[in-house]
Amino acid sequence: MVSEGNKISIMSQPNYIPDDAPFTAEQRQWLNNLVGNFISDLTSGRGLTGQGSAPAIPVTILIGSQTGNSESLGKKLSKAMAKLNFNPEVIDMASYEKEKLPSEQNVLIITSTYGDGEPPDNAADLHEWILSDAAPSLEGVNFSVLALGDTEYPDFCKCGIEFDTRFEQLGATRIYDRVDCDVDFDEPFALWRDGVMDALGGSQAAVAPAFEEPTEDGYSKKNPFRADVLQNYNLNTDDSERQTQHVEISLDGSGIEYEVGDALGVLPQNDVALVDEILENLPFKPTEEVPLPGGGEATLREALIEHYDIRNLNKKFIESWQARSGSPFLRSLVEADSKEAYEDFCWGRELIDLITDHPADFEDAEEFVAVLKKLQPRLYSIASSPNANPGEVHLTVGVVRYNSHYRNRGGVCSTFLSDRVNGVQPGVFVHSNKAFRLPDNGETPVIMVGPGTGIAPFRAFLQERKVSGAKGGNWLFFGNPYESKDFLYKDELEELQKEGVLTKLDTAFSRDQAEKVYVQHRMLEQGAELWKWLSEDKASFYVCGDASRMAKDVDAALHKVAEQHGKLSEEEAAEFVKTLKKEKRYCRDVY
Repeated sequence: MVSEGNKISIMSQPNYIPDDAPFTAEQRQWLNNLVGNFISDLTSGRGLTGQGSAPAIPVTILIGSQTGNSESLGKKLSKAMAKLNFNPEVIDMASYEKEKLPSEQNVLIITSTYGDGEPPDNAADLHEWILSDAAPSLEGVNFSVLALGDTEYPDFCKCGIEFDTRFEQLGATRIYDRVDCDVDFDEPFALWRDGVMDALGGSQAAVAPAFEEPTEDGYSKKNPFRADVLQNYNLNTDDSERQTQHVEISLDGSGIEYEVGDALGVLPQNDVALVDEILENLPFKPTEEVPLPGGGEATLREALIEHYDIRNLNKKFIESWQARSGSPFLRSLVEADSKEAYEDFCWGRELIDLITDHPADFEDAEEFVAVLKKLQPRLYSIASSPNANPGEVHLTVGVVRYNSHYRNRGGVCSTFLSDRVNGVQPGVFVHSNKAFRLPDNGETPVIMVGPGTGIAPFRAFLQERKVSGAKGGNWLFFGNPYESKDFLYKDELEELQKEGVLTKLDTAFSRDQAEKVYVQHRMLEQGAELWKWLSEDKASFYVCGDASRMAKDVDAALHKVAEQHGKLSEEEAAEFVKTLKKEKRYCRDVY
């Protein structure tokens, strides 16, 4: 394997597998590499392990993960490196002893970014320390960064970028350029993985197969299960300004398993009426065949309904569109290169707005879809316990609807599940979230803060605690605008109270009185009891919901409770909260 910056090319390999063998092209190439490596190992004296007498190269892989993606990639990287002359160690950033950092030889960072450009919870301490004046010199340390993010958010990959920049400032040697991954991270990860191993191991790493062995692990993001929808109804009253769908999905026959705390990925379909309007304004035939993002072909209409994102705009997309458009406005927007101007233009606009207001000249339909992004699945916190609902998975979906630029618009997946799922089997898969689990000990009390749709995982928690007979107390803080219109799962929660499963329920209905009251206010009102649960009873504290405001306000309230009722200083309270996180007693599922 040869590395040139971020470009990886494969050394030519003899064709050991006949072209007419019953394999795909990718499988043949993988098998050719495998046989070639086997022969190379035998003839070079490395033996069947691919490792010679040289000592294994130590590699520390630091993981910053909010929902498990970074952790999963870290394990894949470690597995790949362990097959070669490397000694990899995967470490959660929250448990990493930062004093060891200056003495590390090779450090690989895999981290996501969430909220308003914030580091994942488990990376917060290391991130704060490395950016501070207390950070030491890192001369002699080799490093590279894989940053996970989502281009729909303005601070794309910010956490990874900051780690990358700061390591260089502190004197570390970047052995391979940082790779920034959008939500489809498999290919960029493979590029980075191969480049890093080549840079670290030289000819030793060059024996690595360029392609991983194809595996069949059941249903996944790439191979979703087509499920039946069993129940689908609005949890709010008809006169509420909000719409929250309770969706029950059958997993019968899939073999899919999940745990409370996990999320369900749902592959949506775009609004057919919107797709048809787009096609009416394009010079292409709806029946024209076009390539699909994951391979294969479909008609243009089918591709726009099921496979391509026709809603979200961002800087990269605008630049691609402007290159084919004669719009003076778009040209000035691209030339100005202002982050604020891009955000202002993209908010509330979609592909249809560009087509009608800033038309572009594409040679054919294939060139047109080439500028579009793949339609991505949406993740929803699972609202059911598999032990209480065998063969089913439940969701609590807040339906997004709004008007902008004289058009009624809505969330792609939320309106799909509420308006367009009848007669359709949505593709689903489980996204494991090991960072959001109930305590192993059923006697440990749990405190749950979940306003709005944030109640979803806590409905699952309560079901699981009931089925398992857990003896620990369960305390829920729930909030929404109006009690009479927006008290989600009211009957269920009240029944759980009567049964003694739900020990305490504090509600905050913000619009039921002149002064708005939110869950963080109820926390402060119950501060003395809350402190007792946390400090004496060693309760675990969970938060689910909005990351940008609610989660920050709840975090601030938690600090204040520690100060007021624990008699701690501001610094001591901050250290107490950090300890909760390190002990995995403060867990957040925020978005």
